[in-house]
Amino acid sequence: MSRAIEYHRLGVIMNGVTGRMGTNQHLVRSILAIRSQGGIALADGRRIWPDPILVGRSEHKVRALAEQHGIGRWSTDLDACLADTGDCVYFDAQTTDARPDAVRAAIAAGKHVYCEKPVAPHLADALELTRMARSAGVMSGVVQDKLWVPGLRKLRQLVESGFFGRLLSVRIEFGYWVFEGDWTESQRPSWNYRKEKGGGIILDMFSHWRYVLDEIFGCVRSVVVTGATHVPERVDEHGRRYRATAEDAAYGIMILEGGVVAQINSSWCTRVRRDDLLTVHVDGTMGSAVAGLRECLVQHRVSTPKPVWNPDIPQTIDFFEGWARVPDREQYDNAFKVQWEQFLRHVAGDAPFPWDFLAGARGVQLAELAMRSWAERCWVDVPELVP
Repeated sequence: MSRAIEYHRLGVIMNGVTGRMGTNQHLVRSILAIRSQGGIALADGRRIWPDPILVGRSEHKVRALAEQHGIGRWSTDLDACLADTGDCVYFDAQTTDARPDAVRAAIAAGKHVYCEKPVAPHLADALELTRMARSAGVMSGVVQDKLWVPGLRKLRQLVESGFFGRLLSVRIEFGYWVFEGDWTESQRPSWNYRKEKGGGIILDMFSHWRYVLDEIFGCVRSVVVTGATHVPERVDEHGRRYRATAEDAAYGIMILEGGVVAQINSSWCTRVRRDDLLTVHVDGTMGSAVAGLRECLVQHRVSTPKPVWNPDIPQTIDFFEGWARVPDREQYDNAFKVQWEQFLRHVAGDAPFPWDFLAGARGVQLAELAMRSWAERCWVDVPELVP
């Protein structure tokens, strides 16, 4: 006779999930998906059962979201939620400028904290939160979802297998055209283009590039960046025109340990003619690879064509041929859900979790140094970060 499964309830306060990312990736495709699969299996045979309470400033929005997904608990009173000892995890997906105060309050209430990146708009705040969490003895985590998208997981496997030989360079192209909001609705919220709200593509995307480069290709040692506000005026969610105070594009070069050169273009003002919204091209002495969010193609040294420069005749080589697709050797789950499962296991004492507030602070550090490089028009070294 089979033994009944014992469930370990984890109450999760989810703040700011009425936005697109919070609803789709964190609530529906992570927490609710975990519940649909029957929880998260632990080594001792128990299963974690996340029990969310949705929190937001708009009663209408948070209640409607809870009712839509059959969630019985919701609130507009964050302080009351933090005071409830029945919920031990606090999650924050608010705007960047609102995050530090809420996270401070959660730490003071003894909650384990998991939050979207960047952990804070400024490095000083990120390090303060790191020290607060460690001093309070609570667990912390920051979303670093790109580590679990299939294309980059395949790239990591290629690096670890030695496929590239000696790594030479990495070229990251990210972006798409974000509509201004006048004749076509914008795909991104207006706060993204307001510096005073924590907006700007450098703070947003360099927090990603830091962990992608550090964990897959080598630690970032120095950086030079220039940014731009290509579209100076946009239209917000209420149809009002506003001046963009944050940059919507950034163009950077970084030197990684071992002398690897990384070039990164990040733009919300570019029209896509490449394989995906994010592509990562890696060159090494023995081979090259190009990865998108899901697919990864490789070309080994022995398969590399030998072009000759001659602009007077049509190109005879099809450069898209000669690349082999890296096969899917496993079923890839949603990247946000994978990290949620790891953090909740960590809270339950079942697994380590290295992507804490200090890891998140490194992303903020790179963003600040990039903005300094832009302002001073110079290369900037990236020092080791200590809390």
